[in-house]
Amino acid sequence: MEYFYNGDYDAIVLDIMMPEMNGLQVLENIRKGRSGIPIMMLTAKGEIEDRVAGLEAGADDYLPKPFSTREFVARVKALARRNDNYAGSILSLGNVQLDCNRYELSSGSKSVRLNNKEYQLMELFLRHPHFVFSSEHIMDKVWGQDSEAGMDVVWTYIGFVRRKLKMLEADIEIRTVRGAGYILEENKC
Repeated sequence: MEYFYNGDYDAIVLDIMMPEMNGLQVLENIRKGRSGIPIMMLTAKGEIEDRVAGLEAGADDYLPKPFSTREFVARVKALARRNDNYAGSILSLGNVQLDCNRYELSSGSKSVRLNNKEYQLMELFLRHPHFVFSSEHIMDKVWGQDSEAGMDVVWTYIGFVRRKLKMLEADIEIRTVRGAGYILEENKC
């Protein structure tokens, strides 16, 4: 669960038989948080009852051991491809909605179109509200590891998105968490 809360993943592969908390419990906890991340159960428990239990608990796929490495890789790739649109084309928090097809951020009757980097930044936060992202993590996810841009580009784009949220009279905001990074939360007033 700690890895899930502190990371950004395209898909998750869980074994049922894990120490402390079994894979089905982890799966149920992730789904309780309404996360739409694709999850595959990978386990030695291959009976029909086990497969049904995993799928009914919220797994998107179930692969019993032993398995072909090629099949495993193909299934993980299929889950990851599906993740781009899995959470739907409209993301929302508070009174704000992000239309993922039109790169449009709206609140009430007001809307504004986002450029590519603003969109990627807002999508990251809306897919993971209440998560703290370091500037380095944002840099990696939005600009990529090979980017030659400096860290100040993250701060600049956070400012751009904050201004657009304010213009929309949004009841959410990107807050600075001193020494840690940024978090998207609802206003508490």
